[in-house]
Amino acid sequence: MYTKIQKWGNSQGLRLAKNVLKDARLEVGSEVNVTVRDGIITIMPIRKIRKRYCLDDLVAQIPEDYYTSEVNWGKPVGKEVW
Repeated sequence: MYTKIQKWGNSQGLRLAKNVLKDARLEVGSEVNVTVRDGIITIMPIRKIRKRYCLDDLVAQIPEDYYTSEVNWGKPVGKEVW
């Protein structure tokens, strides 16, 4: 596919045909990684892989100065039982 670099506001951009996005399994708003190597621009989709979390790793990310406190939600409303 041939396309042309165009100016949009203070940025430049490329228009990609709908079928090119479809073939690359991309859509408007998809995140991509753009790299340049030896003068060649490569656009690769970012595939987010869902990972399993380890409780120990998550707890290690809690700041040392973080303290919890009770929250007063007010009196029960409706059929709530406390």
